[in-house]
Amino acid sequence: MSQTPVNWRYGGNQMKRWRIKANVTREELAAASNYSPDTIKSMEQGVRMPTPRVLDVADELCRAEGLLSAAKEYLQRERFPARAQDFMEREKEAISLWSYEAMYIPGLLQTKGYARALIENHVPTLDEEMVEQRIAARMDRQSIVSGPKPPVGLSFVLYEAVLRVPQVDAEQLRLLLEVSSLRNVVLQVLPFERAIPVAFMGPMVLLETRDHERFAFSEGPFASDLSGDPNVVNRVSERLSMIRTQALSPAESACLIEGMVDQQ
Repeated sequence: MSQTPVNWRYGGNQMKRWRIKANVTREELAAASNYSPDTIKSMEQGVRMPTPRVLDVADELCRAEGLLSAAKEYLQRERFPARAQDFMEREKEAISLWSYEAMYIPGLLQTKGYARALIENHVPTLDEEMVEQRIAARMDRQSIVSGPKPPVGLSFVLYEAVLRVPQVDAEQLRLLLEVSSLRNVVLQVLPFERAIPVAFMGPMVLLETRDHERFAFSEGPFASDLSGDPNVVNRVSERLSMIRTQALSPAESACLIEGMVDQQ
């Protein structure tokens, strides 16, 4: 899951080949495109996505006659981190999704301001174009919640600590309340005093596709895992069930969140 997308690597490799062929140094390309030489190097190696700006500048400097600029259409499609892309594809096909989050508001429930706070503080740092691209992608992804397609059955459980950080402002809390009122959404909060050991194992998602395939997804700081193995799916299902039984009811959870809004 940690492998970078093949089109990043191919686009970067082509940029490097054209640069060398045109006898343009990495430093020259960096200065012309307003990036550091190290950033250009990481793009050429496929570690970072070559941005539209650097592709256009490289195309002109290397006299590629539009061949490098043409890569923008294909690279801009990679709007999510490489390790999450398989999950995002399955998520589009989901008829039900069950999520537990111990650290962050789930992406499907984030305000633009909250998403920006997270993405702008990504380590390693993302350039501004990538930040805007990731934010836009996250907002687009939220059509799953209340878009024009038949609604997906969504169940969210949030550990109380998720709501008790400075980035969660009144706007974000109100959005949670708004979403929780939708007929296809169940939102619960797991309070501090009811936390059980399984709740500290990290975030978990269980989803079912239209073809009734079930997948379990877990994400850590350095690796993610999407599995259709029935043993893994059953284990995640059991853990989510245990957490859900300890969480506040949807009505109690809404009251808790409303009280936090009043305290803002």
